[in-house]
Amino acid sequence: MKMNALAAFLLIIVACLLTVQACEPEQAHNGCKIYGSSCTCGYGCKNEFIYKTRRDCLNALRERSSNVCYHMPCLRGICIQTVQDPGFACKCEGTGFYGQRCEKACPTMHTRGQVYPHECIVI
Repeated sequence: MKMNALAAFLLIIVACLLTVQACEPEQAHNGCKIYGSSCTCGYGCKNEFIYKTRRDCLNALRERSSNVCYHMPCLRGICIQTVQDPGFACKCEGTGFYGQRCEKACPTMHTRGQVYPHECIVI
């Protein structure tokens, strides 16, 4: 009976060691990381626990949730935050698309009298 308990204990230890991601000793430290919608602090690799303090982590979390461009509303192009609704503008120049979210393809055939969106004009 004692042998079975010892074998089970050793099996658990080996399983834990195999599932834990290890890092070099000089890369381990106390820090915090964003986990879902909260900050988790502990001891681990610097590339995982990237924030030195809980305050740094909370500031990054607050910035992430307040930046509308973080949610990538533009299908193409570059997102820029604005104060006017909807809170962002998409810069579509050079993508071959136009529209509020760079969702409309630029016309490829010239039609007489057609007005091209400025994002579609190639100089």
